[in-house]
Parts: sequence; C-alpha cells; structure tokens
Amino acid sequence: MTQARVPALAGWEDLAAREERAGIHVGDPILLSPDCRIDAVLSLYLCRSSFARLSPETKRNYTDDYCLFFDFLWGRGRTWSAATADDLWDFEDWRTRSPRNPRKVGGARWNRGLAALARLYEWAEQAGHVAVSPVMRRSVIGRYGTVVSVPVARAKNARSSEVRWLTPRAFRRWVDVGLRGHDAGGLPSLEWGGRLEDRNAAFADLLFSSGVRLTEGASLLTCEVPEVWLEGGRYCAGRLARAVTKSRRARTFYASATVVGGVEGYVESSRARAVRRAQADGRYEQLPVWRLVTHQTGHRRRLLHWRDQDGVAGQTSLSDATVEERMTLLVEGPGGPEPMWLWLSERGLPFRPASWEGVFRTATERCARVLSQVMEAPPFCTPHMARHSFALCMLVVLNHVMDRRMGLSPQERRDFRLLYGDPWRMVQDLLGHAQLETTRAIYLAPVADLQLRSLLADVTPVEGPVSEEELTVLFTRLARESVGIQDLDEKLVTR
Repeated sequence: MTQARVPALAGWEDLAAREERAGIHVGDPILLSPDCRIDAVLSLYLCRSSFARLSPETKRNYTDDYCLFFDFLWGRGRTWSAATADDLWDFEDWRTRSPRNPRKVGGARWNRGLAALARLYEWAEQAGHVAVSPVMRRSVIGRYGTVVSVPVARAKNARSSEVRWLTPRAFRRWVDVGLRGHDAGGLPSLEWGGRLEDRNAAFADLLFSSGVRLTEGASLLTCEVPEVWLEGGRYCAGRLARAVTKSRRARTFYASATVVGGVEGYVESSRARAVRRAQADGRYEQLPVWRLVTHQTGHRRRLLHWRDQDGVAGQTSLSDATVEERMTLLVEGPGGPEPMWLWLSERGLPFRPASWEGVFRTATERCARVLSQVMEAPPFCTPHMARHSFALCMLVVLNHVMDRRMGLSPQERRDFRLLYGDPWRMVQDLLGHAQLETTRAIYLAPVADLQLRSLLADVTPVEGPVSEEELTVLFTRLARESVGIQDLDEKLVTR
C-alpha cells in the first residue's frame, strides 16, 4: 500500500497538532452555546476527565442529556456552572411532569440524564470549577448492605415496563418486511429499492441470535466472525474483545450456524462489491488515518502488527483495540488494502455503530406502513430489543429443555441445576451481566414472576429435538399472557 498522503488543506496539520496538544481526539464531543461560544472548562471535562473513557454510546447519550439541561438553563439566562439545586428540580418537573412539555420522559430515562449530570458536577466540584453541585445527594443502604450515595432527585418509578420483546416469528416478519422489502403477503416486493439488505438482515439476525449489544456486534472485525462450530453444528462460538464490551471483560458469544452463514454471504457479496469500488476510487489511500495490519502473532493474546500512513510500525492487542482504533485497521486483500471492520457502507468505509439506529428505525417505519394494511399491531424493533428478545427466547428454550424434554423429577432437576447451572444464570452469562438481578428484573421481566413449568404444563414430554412449531406455540402463549411481548397479530383488520 502506498504511503503517499493526500495534500493537506492549509492549516490542517497545525489544527491536528493543536488538537493533539489539547487532548481532543476523534469522536470527542464539542458543545457550542447558542451564541456560538465554547466553554473551555466544559471541553476539558468532555475530553480529559473520566467522561472520555466512557463507551462511545454512553458518551453520545450523556452528551444529549447535557444539551437538554444546558438549553433549559440558557432560557433562564444561566450557564451550566451557575446552576442551582432549584434549577435541577425545575428541570426535573419539566422533563417528567409538566403539561407544557409535549415529550415528557419516564423514570428510567430521567435517571439516565441525572446520572450524566451527577458525573459532570461531581467532577466540576472536586476540580473547583463550581462551588456547590446542583445535584443534591443522600445516603442509602445499598444492595450489599453498604452505605452508598445517590441523587435525591432520582426517580423511584423507573419501571422495566418500557422494555419490549419480540417472539421469533414477529422478529422474522419485521426483518422480511422492514429490511428485505417484502410486501404484506410475505413476498418480495417489485417496488423495493432498498440497498444492502443482506448486510442489514445479517446484522439484525446476529443481534437476535447471539444477544450481543449494538456496539459489540457493530465493531466486529472480519477475523472475529464466529468460526468454531459446536458439536451438532447448530451454533458457532465467537469471542468479544474486552475493549468493546460494556463490562470491559472479554466473553464468548454464540450465534446460530444459519446466521453465521448469512454474515459470510454478506462478506462475499455486497461487502466485496463495496470494497472493490472503494479500491478502484482509491478511498483507502485517502483516509487521513489508517493502519495496515501486516501479520498477526500469538494465540491466547493475539497481536496485530501494523504500519501506519507515515510508515511507523506498531502493534495492538486485538482484545485492547477500541472501536475507533478498529475503524482504522486495514489488511491486504486480493484486490489491495481493505478494512478489517466487518460492516461497511456502500462507499466501502466502516459503518459506524450509531448509524444502525437509523437502519432499524427506517425498517420499523416501513413495517408500519406496509403491515398496517393487514395487521392491527405491526412489529417494531430496536437493536437493544433484539438483545432483550434473545434473552427471553433462551430462557424459554432452556427451561423447556430442562423441565419438559428431559422428563426430570424434582430431585433430578435440582441435581441437574447444581451440576450445570440454573437457566437464569445461563442467560446471565450469555448476556454478560455482572448481576443476576439485571437479567431477571429488566431483560426478563415478563417471566420474572412466572413458573415456566406451569406455563408449559400442558406440553407432553417427547423424545427428539425441540420443534420450531412447538416453540412457536409456547411463545404465542407467553405473548398472550404477558405485557410487552410482540407476536404476530393473528386478528386481521377487516376491510
């Protein structure tokens, strides 16, 4: 790969050097006040404090929360550093209860914004930039009996009812109509003009099949596509790097062989075409920052050896490569350099994780438009709903296998769970949750208070693998008896 660089615009290198000295990096938010000014202290917090080490998704969400509060203060003639406790309480009233606000939020959404503000003002108070934080705190007894400090304004009505799930067949209909362009009858539409449908469907299937988070699945490299087939050939195992997980711990994930085949099909078709077009246009040589991986070493700790656009050689542990670093990695392919980043745009460049939200939103809008002709409640989906739905499906299947298919007695069931683990904890491990309570109370709220054995009491144990038809009956019944689970609406709208 040539090391020639695109001629820089006047002052560009000087600006890059100044940003480097100031600690401003790619992806760092820069906020402007309504009069187009930049607050130096606020920029210091966003670029140099512990905020800079948060995950890209958390930083994006927190930045949105800051903008809302700062705009609220600006309307009162105040800056963020002059906010008082009364300002915060008035903001809480406007965000959650005021009839003047057409877009009020619930307790969970308010608590996220409050956590963002608490982080900012705790830093500002400790650094001496504000005299007193507007986020008042109180001491409570925590989950493990220790005393913890929490914001007084924290909402107590942060219910998990806002979480939604889809049954497998509802998700499949959403994919077919929203991402693949099928019509209301389930057939490919002649009017469909969607692009990269194989990429979009493969990504959605991966989230639903494996339960990985949006950023985790979106930042996979081509060398991280699951390749290890488990016994039986129905599932493949992959590994998530610790740098891209929310817990900052590496973990194994599992995806069905069919889904992995869909990902490989995308790599060999539309992704390959996008790469060839980008190579022909010289886009990869024109990137301002790139690292060409020359070879890999190590087994347990894989190292990527690379050289950058300036000819500087270096190495990065695959497990420690951040999302932004991964987007700069190239590898020499059959037609020249190409990204190691798995999911690419039509221009052959890395598709940013945040952009998937728009893909899912557009698919949901198409489902609503097309399926409203024949269904009272067309399915909708977000990336995180796919993860929730995976958890629900796995719990139902694991309980069904353990309680019904194996025909175990109560004593045998207890022995089995002591030896292999409880299904709840199996799902917890698959999701990568640190606390079982998160899995039980939020992700699996519809069945947290249900005895699945009684739910499936009318199913007679039989030999052989669990059939798709049998599971469909179970999910349909669960959706009918629980709140928040989307299934296909069998009740057609009369015309």
